Amino acid sequence: MSVGMKTMSLIALAFTLATPFLKGADSQLPSLIDSHISARSDGSISPRSDDAEFYRRAHLDLTGIIPRESSVRSFLADTAPGKRLDLIDKLLSSDDFARHWSDLLSVELLKRQDLGKVPLDQWTAYLFSSLKKQPRWDIMVREMIAANGQGPERPAMKFLGTGGHHRMTEDIARLFLGMDLECARCHDHPSVKTWEQADYWGLYAYLSWTKAATNTSDKKEYLVEVLGKREIEYQSVFASVGDATGPRLPGMKEAAIPALAKGQEFSKPAGNGLPPVPKFLPRQQLASDLTSPKNLVFARNSVNRFWARLLGRGLVHPLDQTHSANPPSHPKLLQALAGKFIASEYDLKWLIRSIMLSEAYQRSSRLPDGASSVPPASYRTATPRALTPEQLLASVLRATGNRQRVMAMKTPADVKFDRRGYFTGTNKELPRSYTEIQAIFNQTFGRPPGEPETEFIPGLNQSLFLMNDRLLLSWLEPNKGNLIERLGALKEPGKIAETLYLNVLSRLPEESEVAELEAYLEKNTERASSALGELAWALINSTEFRLSH
Repeated sequence: MSVGMKTMSLIALAFTLATPFLKGADSQLPSLIDSHISARSDGSISPRSDDAEFYRRAHLDLTGIIPRESSVRSFLADTAPGKRLDLIDKLLSSDDFARHWSDLLSVELLKRQDLGKVPLDQWTAYLFSSLKKQPRWDIMVREMIAANGQGPERPAMKFLGTGGHHRMTEDIARLFLGMDLECARCHDHPSVKTWEQADYWGLYAYLSWTKAATNTSDKKEYLVEVLGKREIEYQSVFASVGDATGPRLPGMKEAAIPALAKGQEFSKPAGNGLPPVPKFLPRQQLASDLTSPKNLVFARNSVNRFWARLLGRGLVHPLDQTHSANPPSHPKLLQALAGKFIASEYDLKWLIRSIMLSEAYQRSSRLPDGASSVPPASYRTATPRALTPEQLLASVLRATGNRQRVMAMKTPADVKFDRRGYFTGTNKELPRSYTEIQAIFNQTFGRPPGEPETEFIPGLNQSLFLMNDRLLLSWLEPNKGNLIERLGALKEPGKIAETLYLNVLSRLPEESEVAELEAYLEKNTERASSALGELAWALINSTEFRLSH
């Protein structure tokens, strides 16, 4: 066992002895979360979500898709007091969780870019494998930062792309430290006094030895570290005199670089087109320094990001503005979450589970009685969140009963789909594979490649797409086994309404909704199939469907 692992184990033991956790780790954390939220609440709090609202929310958060009609019926009929806990555990252990969170992390880490030489399928398989078992977030981050392309962790190299030093510096600062240091590349940050130019270049210094190299034997590209300068020189655009720094985390001391005699700097000679391997590897040092239990900034930023993923807003908001002038809404809670995350040995499933078991997560999105609005940072009510492009497509297909058929579609290898023409109207063909359809949804509902998807920005084109897109409308026509065909076989308006609402909105309809549906069908008896499609279309276009609430 390494020194770092021993340190981790001792810290974990200390926390475990101090706090008796349920099932090894979380009996007190949900109640701790709620006590911190309640202590800073200055108004009424929304009641607990009903079973239908919770069931849909949990499925979207953990598996990225609305639940099936049959499972909604079973959950609503279940009277067991521990059914929410059982549901969370079941979903966390599923392949659907690993697959959905692979997508989430890939989008967050790569910003929808295909970086480097590692194929996307190998990268997603790496994420899936890491998430399927007991995922250790610190290990995953270390593997991504230290990756050189060798061994079973080769796919993790995708995060670093082609080894561009500035991109790596800015992404690592933003994703793992909560700091948008891009401005500090040229000068001290103009609005955040504690973010200095030295912070940017100190992080850059860890990465400056990295370059891409191709192995002449296996023809694969690797990210190697070459012997470089011990210090990085930099100069502010506002100063006449420059400065220098060695590798260091923002606000921390410089990392110690071992002094090695000339001729003793390398642990492995050059070969197969790859340069000699230095004994000191600053990027590997960064991976260790960054994820160390002593670096509380990493732990706090990590729990803040995962908290935001589940509750719609970070305790520090925006996520990449972690500094003294932007304090957390609940500082003691953030500190407690970070400490217990370290104690769990950065167990990602444990953290997600603990947050979801809190009343803060399980609140209804309906405003408390008498309240016209609630500050989002109070967490007194659940924050509705727009579905991601991936969630939206998967949920539309499941709601309409077309998912199995569409996912089985494959485009011939010699056919290239004209996506641009599809949007402009010059391409009248419908996409013929799930991959092509997902690309259309990504372009419509996601951020452009290279931009962080921190917040959803609605636009008119998104509404027009859901209302008028030829592909989506085709899913609302009767087809073998799909929703519209099944609705057409039902005679009673109540059964039609029940089946429609359970499939699309994951809940039973209210009496008024049944009455409205019955009235609409009576007016359109001669075009019953079209009317059923229009009803499904209306629900899919509703705010209730478009949001996780």
